[in-house]
Amino acid sequence: MPHDFFNLDELALRLGRDRREVEKLVSRGRIPGHKTEGEWRFHPTEIRHWLEQELRGYSETELANLEQQYPSPEMDDSKTPIASILKPQTVQVPLDARTKRSVLETMIEVAGRTWQVWEPATVLQAVVEREDVLSTAFDNGVAIPHPRNPLPLALGESLLAFGRSPGGIPFGGPKRTLTDCFFLVLARDSRTHLLILARLGRLLQQPGFLDQLRDAEDSLATYDLLCDADRNLGQV
Repeated sequence: MPHDFFNLDELALRLGRDRREVEKLVSRGRIPGHKTEGEWRFHPTEIRHWLEQELRGYSETELANLEQQYPSPEMDDSKTPIASILKPQTVQVPLDARTKRSVLETMIEVAGRTWQVWEPATVLQAVVEREDVLSTAFDNGVAIPHPRNPLPLALGESLLAFGRSPGGIPFGGPKRTLTDCFFLVLARDSRTHLLILARLGRLLQQPGFLDQLRDAEDSLATYDLLCDADRNLGQV
């Protein structure tokens, strides 16, 4: 088996699911796979893209299980995931942007305050291309823009940035809902990428969290809120 493909057992382990359940989903075409000489093979990139979309429907428990399967090489063992890559300077409240393009440009500028965005034009293009495929906006007014693939050459380290606009803007959300909260995820590797997406999904499911996020007075209060909420979820 080529090194860059998973077999069925490896996929089940990474998804945190029973092998028989995964095999049924694959056989029904619910999970992208390729059958070679009677054996299923799964490409990590295809699985990551599929999993990104599946995360929208995952329960808090399913997201927590997924976190366990994707430990990140960039996580600080003394910190929870969000606190490991979110910095005080990568939080901007209020976010001065009125269009989808200006949100993406401004969020990359905010992330660039760390001096770890080495190729901002490359990052912007990758994020825009991902949005062109399918908007990352949810119906709750939150969007999680990110590149479709990791960018190890364009970033010095993985980063998370957050911005909140004073009023919602059209960002491609379901049923034309407006978006006012933006999490920009910039990862250097696939494990960090999926771990942070799962972690954010869990945070957004916590009762009252979004209301608190929208009520935070300024950037520092928002940063503290995000880190506190992340710590309350516990270590991965």
